[in-house]
Amino acid sequence: MQVPFFELNYGPEETAAVVAALESRWISMGPRCAEFEQRFAALHGAAHGVAVANCTAALHLALRICGVGPGDEVIVPSLTFVATASVVRMQGATPVFADITSLDDWTLSVEDTARKITSRTRAIIPMHYGGFGADMPRLCALARAHGLRVIEDACHAPLATRDGRTLGTFGDFACYSFYSNKNMATGEGGMMLTGDADLAARARLLRAHGMTATAYDRERGAEFYDVVDWGYNYRLDDIRAALGLAQLAKLEDDLAHRARLVERYRRNLDGQPGLHLPFRDYPGRPSHYVFGVLTDHPDRRALREALKARGVGTSRHYPPVHQFACYRASGARLPLTEEVGRRELSLPLFRAMTLEQVDYVCEQLCECLRRG
Repeated sequence: MQVPFFELNYGPEETAAVVAALESRWISMGPRCAEFEQRFAALHGAAHGVAVANCTAALHLALRICGVGPGDEVIVPSLTFVATASVVRMQGATPVFADITSLDDWTLSVEDTARKITSRTRAIIPMHYGGFGADMPRLCALARAHGLRVIEDACHAPLATRDGRTLGTFGDFACYSFYSNKNMATGEGGMMLTGDADLAARARLLRAHGMTATAYDRERGAEFYDVVDWGYNYRLDDIRAALGLAQLAKLEDDLAHRARLVERYRRNLDGQPGLHLPFRDYPGRPSHYVFGVLTDHPDRRALREALKARGVGTSRHYPPVHQFACYRASGARLPLTEEVGRRELSLPLFRAMTLEQVDYVCEQLCECLRRG
């Protein structure tokens, strides 16, 4: 049996959406972007959505709008994609790495975050690992106590919840990714959510060079633009927005099927020697972007090669950011993050995957672990 690590959840709906966008003769940022923003925000219970080129752009805009700059510090996780830290550097500020909560909860530790706050701290960026939300009630309370902004890196977590509330509605901003292997995929693309109309308006201004009117605004009769601030070309185009609308219509089904797959994984792997499964008692609905486990195998590369030879694709999420050459000078010591970084293995998880494929992956993984 062949089980890839990931397959796109694409069908005739995506083809039809793109063709319709092409036939409309308007392919840059326009009506489909506006509709995508409205629908995505409404589905998450947020007041405002701002579509952008990718999640990195959304995070960068959020920091810029929050006034983060040279001399400031922003607390970030290290168990994340490097962009979570890179955007802090893009603003001339310093990323300060905090550890994860435990080997059962791979999200940002409230306690270690509190220890890392200084007089220079301006913001906290918790990342909702694998679609499991960080402890946002406590992190937001901590931020309020110190006058800090909270920017949710929700790239893994569309429609996920924690403590009865949708992730992405806790902080000042939430930032999403529609990269090709996410729950919703448009190739590239991202979204920013906020409950503040002024923050949303500023984000829309800065994503398009600080221009007061876009090309689509002018097409509909707006006066020619002024430039009132220096900004960026962080716009999303209508072709990707069309894909986003088609993918958004499939999101609930995607989450439900991923939950069934993860339940089967847990049933098969719980208690197996040499394995540890995190997030056992999560208080909410995760989006199950990835299914990561900890293994006791002495050579993860050899384990991945053995599984590949048996037709099973795997990955890693993530090499800890503070251990990259670019960030080693931080001197961070994060024992829990480093242990997960050494032992984590991401198993296949996607909408077209079957329960029989889950069983096969589990059989092959357990066999490889027995062989050592």
